[in-house]
Amino acid sequence: MPKQRAKKGTFTRLLRLLISDYKWLLPVVLVCIAINSVGNVLPSVFLKNITDYIEIGLVSGWSAVSGDIVRLLVIMGCVLLVALISSFTHARVMAVVTQGFLNKMRKRMFNGMQNLPIKYFDSTGHGDIMSYYTNDIDTLRQLISQSLPNMLNSAIILISLVAVMLYYSMSLMLVIVLGVVVMVLAVKGIGSRSARYFVRQQHSLGKAEGFIEEMMNGQKVVKVFCHEDESLRDFDKLNDQLFHDAEQANRYGNILGPVMGNIGNLLYVIIALAGIMVISLGLPNYSLSGLASGSFGAALQLSVVISFLNIGRQFTNNVNQIAQQFNSIVMALAGAERIFDLMDQQPEHDDGYVTLVNAKYDESGELVECSEHTGIWAWCHPHGDGTVTYTRLTGDVRLFDVDFEYEKGKPVLHDVSLWAEPGQKIAFVGSTGAGKTTITNLINRFYDIEDGKIRYDGININKIKKADLRRSLGAVLQDVNLFTGTVMDNIRYGKLDATDEECIAAAKLANADDFISRLPQGYNTMLASNGANLSQGQRQLISIARAAVADPPVMIMDEATSSIDTRTEALVQQGMDALMKGRTVFVIAHRLSTVRNSDAIMVLEHGRIIERGSHDDLIEKRGTYYQLYTGAFELE
Repeated sequence: MPKQRAKKGTFTRLLRLLISDYKWLLPVVLVCIAINSVGNVLPSVFLKNITDYIEIGLVSGWSAVSGDIVRLLVIMGCVLLVALISSFTHARVMAVVTQGFLNKMRKRMFNGMQNLPIKYFDSTGHGDIMSYYTNDIDTLRQLISQSLPNMLNSAIILISLVAVMLYYSMSLMLVIVLGVVVMVLAVKGIGSRSARYFVRQQHSLGKAEGFIEEMMNGQKVVKVFCHEDESLRDFDKLNDQLFHDAEQANRYGNILGPVMGNIGNLLYVIIALAGIMVISLGLPNYSLSGLASGSFGAALQLSVVISFLNIGRQFTNNVNQIAQQFNSIVMALAGAERIFDLMDQQPEHDDGYVTLVNAKYDESGELVECSEHTGIWAWCHPHGDGTVTYTRLTGDVRLFDVDFEYEKGKPVLHDVSLWAEPGQKIAFVGSTGAGKTTITNLINRFYDIEDGKIRYDGININKIKKADLRRSLGAVLQDVNLFTGTVMDNIRYGKLDATDEECIAAAKLANADDFISRLPQGYNTMLASNGANLSQGQRQLISIARAAVADPPVMIMDEATSSIDTRTEALVQQGMDALMKGRTVFVIAHRLSTVRNSDAIMVLEHGRIIERGSHDDLIEKRGTYYQLYTGAFELE
């Protein structure tokens, strides 16, 4: 169930960020709003004075007052012109502030997202995350560009009108205040209901967009299995929930405007009747102007009543304006809370201090750090006594009694121990869910182990900084991700400073050069939509070339050839064999033909290693691997 109200402090935090980002431009905006607000109030004052001159003119003749009326009209015109300039300046500056702030918020969100652990993305819908950058950000745009300025403008106008009313008539002001009390009660009664549903609407919208994104990515699967009707039913459930929340929110939100407007119209009539009654009965009018002139409690003037009709209309309109912004503010705070929830997610924890550096051998044969690229990588291991040792990166990976669980109480790995010496090829075989991919996720520290140890070149991987650890690892995954850009750009993704020649050499190693050369623009062919214009096998070949150009000492091949046909697999296997020379390689494969030449094969079942050995050893044992290889059992 979504939260019914935005967290306390969300608005304060949002305002604090806005002020810190634009502490010089916001004062300009405030001054412009203040000038524009006062400029909108002053015509009511001019109206009272002009009405007085008209009364005098009707009695004494127009020649006596025409000059004064013209002078007041000219002054009022100048005031309105200044207000217009201020309004124009405010609009231009707010455009810069609004879009600039949204730009910075998106950067904050994206920068924070880059530091989140894989677990967050595994447990959060991608469409829901996208909703943060679209719908939730858009609610902030409305808040900053419209709601806050309009509310501030209305607040200043209301304060100014209160001062004008106190100056001219406290009794008529009391009538307006009573009307405003009724309006506030209406806002409280109707607005609180709409606010609850506007918060729900934002959450429902995120769920619906997450489902749509999922269906778009899986459209082929939906059609292959004729799942359109079921997908439509699932979408209808989410869409109906969104409709219900949006309909309830807008039902109350749409009621608020007409209710406030009609209360304002009724108040207009009441002010007129009250003014006529005070004048007819000769009741005293108490005002600050009367107090200043010594006529406190003098008779109410007709010009004051006419001016108050305009003041009352302005007052109720601005109260209505504030009420109308209430829903936008609630939506924005709901969106801001979701954004802050993303920004407040705990970043990936990294307490490592061992780093990866370029090294060389000195005259004594010891490794020392080098500022130039030498082709030799070493672990820089600082110690508590101030000394530093350098261990050459060779790719020796060992697991000792490793236990792991994704969810508390649901263990995935049990007491797993294995070792991979430099240059060895270790294969994992087992049914889905046996824990094969989990082991590789632990090696690159996408997840941290519950118990046991993993050592890399004799160093506990918890001591190695994650960025440096992952820089030493290459991976070719079953699910290929290509990015918008050229084929060359996608290969270079493995090593951003790689030359074109290095990228081409990596493509040749992966046997991808042949099909790339036949593309319309060769290596400069643009890819989009995750390489939709390529076959699955071609996309996988580019992925393998990307790993090859990174030239890491340890490679993880997670079902790397599962999407490649048998003929292409033979070509890829040649390239892979060349790529794996001198490297430690972890292979996960369902095709047992791809693991025959492995130095060691680990057969996993329910998170435990039940068999280990070379292909020949395991065939001779006639255990689970033998049965899988001969077809007596099949991998699930």
